[in-house]
Amino acid sequence: MIEENRQLYDCQSCIFKILSTHHMPESDFEIIRRTSVQLRFEKGETILKQGAKSHHLVFLHKGIVKFSYQYSSGKNYIMTIVSGPKLLGGANLFFKDTNIFSLVAMEECEICLIDNKAMRNIALKHSDFILAMCERTMEMFQASIFNFISMAHNQVHGRIADILVYLWNDVYHKNPEEFVVTRKELAEFAACSHENVITTLSRFNKEGIITLDGKKIIVNDLEKLNEISKKG
Repeated sequence: MIEENRQLYDCQSCIFKILSTHHMPESDFEIIRRTSVQLRFEKGETILKQGAKSHHLVFLHKGIVKFSYQYSSGKNYIMTIVSGPKLLGGANLFFKDTNIFSLVAMEECEICLIDNKAMRNIALKHSDFILAMCERTMEMFQASIFNFISMAHNQVHGRIADILVYLWNDVYHKNPEEFVVTRKELAEFAACSHENVITTLSRFNKEGIITLDGKKIIVNDLEKLNEISKKG
């Protein structure tokens, strides 16, 4: 984690500020801003740790993060992967005093840690802000919910196809230069073995559906991936 003296980004043009001040006066948002800290996290660093005391929400300005949950057995499962800009950790604001998952940087990330108490106090004054924040939190977890449904009904190749479609469209935005995800991460996301991931990706690659370039994944036939995802 790197904390710099200079600002990583301009608060005046911050998307979180623009969204927030639709529902509250700037004087109230200033209280949130004063209690927030701008940080940069390197790839692989933990931003929020599962089970630790929940003191902050996270606004992800730039980068990609994974929501990781560790079972008592020690096995990790990726709930979802998202790219910025997004408000993260909203589920902890009113319902939990500990983090229910770990938030881990998958690449260099620029974030703003927002103090829970300041955020809660201001949010309680503006009911429409709470509704807007809950709506955005649910949007973020929608991918996680769909992933659980996919795991319950699809075979391994269908689950991996479903994940590739989601990552290509919604996280990496069809940019092959940025679509870099490890086989281990795909296995944790699809709740399958590392060997299953390698076998399935090799099959998709051989059939021309995707191209593998080291850790990069290039989707050549999105329609075919969608078809495999739907058939399971």
